[in-house]
Amino acid sequence: MSLRLGKKIIKPPKKEHYDVLIIGAGPAGFSAAVYASRFLLKTAIVSEEVGGQLNLTNVVDDYPATLSIKASELVSRFRQHAEKLFNVPVYEYITVKGFNKDNSEKYHVIGTNGLDVYTKTIIMAVGSRRRKLNVPGEKEFTGKGVSYCSICDAPLYKGKKSVIVVGGGDAALEGSLLLSDYVNTVYLVHRRDQFRAKPFYVKRVLEKKNIELLYNTIVTEIRGKGLVKSAIIENKVTRERREIPIDGIFIEIGFEPPKEWYKSLGLEIDEDGYIRVDDWMRTNIPGVFAAGDATSKWKGFRQIVTAAASGSIAAYSAYTYLTEKGLLEG
Repeated sequence: MSLRLGKKIIKPPKKEHYDVLIIGAGPAGFSAAVYASRFLLKTAIVSEEVGGQLNLTNVVDDYPATLSIKASELVSRFRQHAEKLFNVPVYEYITVKGFNKDNSEKYHVIGTNGLDVYTKTIIMAVGSRRRKLNVPGEKEFTGKGVSYCSICDAPLYKGKKSVIVVGGGDAALEGSLLLSDYVNTVYLVHRRDQFRAKPFYVKRVLEKKNIELLYNTIVTEIRGKGLVKSAIIENKVTRERREIPIDGIFIEIGFEPPKEWYKSLGLEIDEDGYIRVDDWMRTNIPGVFAAGDATSKWKGFRQIVTAAASGSIAAYSAYTYLTEKGLLEG
């Protein structure tokens, strides 16, 4: 990627050498950058975009010591911490195409926008993309009533009249149960006639009086003015369509890790397509680590704080690897 400073675009210096190259600029990537720099490792970040999953929400109130903060401001603080305090360059709009190890124990990393650098270690912090409905209004109202994380944003809807949760798995039902403690009515919209979630969640949802189940139903449009105000739903069996007034919609239909890309890089992945790591964020490739939503860790509980924690661990593991290999100068 390239780094935007005003209107100027700066590309990563060609043939530059790093101790650590971090791929991804979300909480995990920035945390890894801060800790790697504290270990005096020459570090850089490359990423398709800055912010990761934080770009899909509006307000964050579950990150320690922040009370309540706009997600965009939190992203800015993460970035400033790495760039201004530790002089870590952040190169945006880059897609990494591949990396190969040369005879000097360094990885040659290439990608779009002129990425052509060498690094002794790599930290994969690319996260994963939440699946989207791809319906009118979804993109427009993302962060303005459209959320992809019930656990993250449920408290923001305390006292609201109604919300929709879309999905039929554990995340959707768990989110519905949580939201039912904050709002008057939760509409649980599922495209099939039965849930695939654990029986425990299904039983609890069926017992909740303020969760209305809408089977065989899909959301076809999200409407509002500034913020989400309503959604159009359609019954797939009867073809009946109606508009439901809501204060928000939570889309919980899973994630899409770039598993084919991981495979092309030689990374071992789990059954869901996430990078397999051990407790120290080490992958199957020596000198390559992973952190955050990219990994097989904590798949049922993806949070900013866990992503940041894993980024720090990955940085420590990279430092340990370099020390044990005798690859640090001075």
